[in-house]
Amino acid sequence: MFSVKYFPLLYYCALTAAKAVPPAFRQPPSDAVDHVNPLIGNGGYSKGGGSGGMIPSTAPPFAMTRWIAQTLENYVSVTPYNYTETAIHGFQGTHQPAIWMGESGPAIVIPGAGQVKTKFEERGMTFSHDDEVVTPSYYSVDLSLPNGGTVFAEQSATSHVGHLRFTFRQTDTPYVILEATRAFVVGSTDTTNTSSPIGTVVIDPAAREISGSNPERQDFIIGPVSTPAKGFSGYFCARFDKPFASWGTSHNGTLRAEEKNATGPVLSGFAQFSPKDTVINVRVGVSFISIDQARKNLDDEIRDGTTLEQTAETTRSAWAEKLDRIKIDGASEDNKHVFYTAFFHAMQYPYEQSEGGRYYSGYDDSVHTGVSYTGYSIWDTYRAEWAWLILFAPERLPGMVTSMLNDFKEGGRLPMWKNIIETNIMVGTHADSLVAEAVLKGITGFDLDTAYAAVIKDATVPPVNDNTTVYSDRQENVDFEARAGLSSVYADRGWVASDIHSEAGSRTLDYGYDDFAVSVLATALNKTADAAFFHNRSIESPFSIFNPDTNFMEARNADGSFAGPDAGWTEGDKWTYTFDVVHNILGLAQKRGGNASFVQSLEDHFNGGHNDHRNEPSHHIPYLYSMVGAATKTQERVREIAQANYNASINGLSGNEDCGQTSAWFLFSALGFYPVNPVSGEYVVGTPFFDRAEVNFPGAKQPLIITSQGAATSPYVKSLNINGQAVQEPVINTNRSQVGVILHL
Repeated sequence: MFSVKYFPLLYYCALTAAKAVPPAFRQPPSDAVDHVNPLIGNGGYSKGGGSGGMIPSTAPPFAMTRWIAQTLENYVSVTPYNYTETAIHGFQGTHQPAIWMGESGPAIVIPGAGQVKTKFEERGMTFSHDDEVVTPSYYSVDLSLPNGGTVFAEQSATSHVGHLRFTFRQTDTPYVILEATRAFVVGSTDTTNTSSPIGTVVIDPAAREISGSNPERQDFIIGPVSTPAKGFSGYFCARFDKPFASWGTSHNGTLRAEEKNATGPVLSGFAQFSPKDTVINVRVGVSFISIDQARKNLDDEIRDGTTLEQTAETTRSAWAEKLDRIKIDGASEDNKHVFYTAFFHAMQYPYEQSEGGRYYSGYDDSVHTGVSYTGYSIWDTYRAEWAWLILFAPERLPGMVTSMLNDFKEGGRLPMWKNIIETNIMVGTHADSLVAEAVLKGITGFDLDTAYAAVIKDATVPPVNDNTTVYSDRQENVDFEARAGLSSVYADRGWVASDIHSEAGSRTLDYGYDDFAVSVLATALNKTADAAFFHNRSIESPFSIFNPDTNFMEARNADGSFAGPDAGWTEGDKWTYTFDVVHNILGLAQKRGGNASFVQSLEDHFNGGHNDHRNEPSHHIPYLYSMVGAATKTQERVREIAQANYNASINGLSGNEDCGQTSAWFLFSALGFYPVNPVSGEYVVGTPFFDRAEVNFPGAKQPLIITSQGAATSPYVKSLNINGQAVQEPVINTNRSQVGVILHL
């Protein structure tokens, strides 16, 4: 047995606030929000996502646009803010949903004074982290301007509008630039391979507005060829509270004074102000529909005369409404920073793509009435993040499911990894799981007939050219990937052929789980024949790649031969994926020789250093001990993983956040249970991290209370009681309808 390092030692190198948050920006009071540190997970390794890939953005939950101080020009594998940088080049309204995804239609605001400098490398303003205030609803920093003097920059935001305030000191002729377009890196490997989209700028001095368009969409190279979103653009409308003294445009750094209308690449518009105007407010409406819609978003969300303090209070209130729903006792300050920052991370995606009851669809290049979301990292988030959203954002779930169904109606498929449109990143059709779990857990308000048609298409209709397309990671010039390999071997023999398709072992296991999700949905809708068919296929197909000679899963070729132990895996290996039959763990244990043998295989997995929490396929594995009679091992391993992979520093996440999944694992684990099989409706009990947690689900009349006295120093759960009734198996069914439940561990 390995030694357990208990919870007080879990976090190290905590970030400390350099500047206190001004009292005006701490309204309404919220201890939970005060413990969010958006810098967690933005360390030096976050170029590439090694410490989370998160950014300290300012926006409400699920916001369309997140505002961030720009230290880098972002592209796939680089975020716009990195803690190791020493200069800020502007303030960016970003739509980059994850570090390994591309940006789409950003708006960038740059303050300055004196000679107007629009080029990125010339406009950098040095700063110190000691001068930053970083919260979910308010950010500020003191900046040294390249032409001399300083500017105190502050920002807050609503979902579709950024609100910035610049206070200039010891400067002449303040100015503010709106960057419409820039050259961006295509992909992530060759930084010399760039594209320069054609944007527009319109300056209206009488209205004190600079507006424009930006068709930048960095993931254009990997979208399905049948729905390329050719008409996509981001739009912005910036309105100032001070009159323009002068104005102009910049074409790749060349200034054109008094030009009001411009079109081109590497394009900006700017306004200069009187030296006496030392405090300048600008509100920037953002849209994917039009400049007029951006202006409407501005008027609807932050009306003229609204102060920055009022905007920040609105956004802080939105965060408090969510984060205050969990109160924890017996936690250190660092514990609370990690927990509530994880909650903050888990409430950002998917993000709103609709605005004012309408949305742009890249699938048919049209504007529709209705609801839409984007930033669906479903291969990651189906595991636990979606379950967290069902519990804490149920009011969003009907819209989020409807959005996926709209994608199906307009593009022909449910999303896999949607970033404005589908990107074909990762494998499996896990939207099937999202829909099934929502129905299983009582979410209503979406079209069940369309939902069923969509998941049945995933399960039965192969992609075009299925027998000849490899569908490698980020493969270009292909159509919707869906269940690649469905027709070549899987539908007939149970596996995806490794000599035809990439990641065939992972696909086989993922399709088996997705079939189980389809069977759950079919059962809920009384489709008994379909339920039986897909259930049987879900039970049989995973074991079609089980190699009895090695006792591991192994991808197979079309002729049935095994492809080798290292072939066909997605962010994992044979060790990880041999445990990836979450809907039939007892059957898997029997395949591996029974419960005792299965426990030993788990020990070999962990003790051999094979568990890699940075990648999602490992997230459920420590909970498997509990399912085969070795719950104490789950309790030990969960604490071990939490200690090794989460802390209150800038490097506080060991891998990519992946749109909330990495934080969702921590959140569930800290409360003491985890959804190993998301469409079972069950949670496997682990080990609570706190003495007491009070959870107030939306719509519930009474809270869920979890008590575990001494949890901080005692990882082992000796017994489990629910409302005073002893529970013998470490499995519970917790949902929002179970109000007033007390779990005592």
